[in-house]
Amino acid sequence: MTVRIETTQAPAVEDLRFLEKSLSAFNDSDVGPSGKTPLAVFVRTEAGEIAAGVSGYTAWGWLYVQWLWVSESLRGQRMAGRMLEAAEREAVRRGCHGAFIDTFNPNAAKAYKRQGYEPFGALEDFPAGRSRTFLQKRLQPGPGED
Repeated sequence: MTVRIETTQAPAVEDLRFLEKSLSAFNDSDVGPSGKTPLAVFVRTEAGEIAAGVSGYTAWGWLYVQWLWVSESLRGQRMAGRMLEAAEREAVRRGCHGAFIDTFNPNAAKAYKRQGYEPFGALEDFPAGRSRTFLQKRLQPGPGED
């Protein structure tokens, strides 16, 4: 078989789907089904516009928070914490025992630590002059959630 290596900054959506499905199939056969399920929490204005949100997924008993954003008008009001609590409750309902998140924003890292997340690693100079911090939290069922 003859092959060639192709590098692109504009991969086709179907090619990315193929990679995702192929890797998922391999991982499922290697360690068992992930049960990967999207999870999102949104804060909306009266007009229905998104003012804050969390997006990620649950898989293999973990919640991964991929994106967390709060509009300027809601910052400083514990909105990130409230959204994380909602996502964590749903993750526990789905059977998750842990959550993880990463950030290169020192203020966000402080907010996550206030929510009980603990650093477990960092990449220095990602981006330059900052550290990308990886944090995790063990999830516990709340009262009546066993």
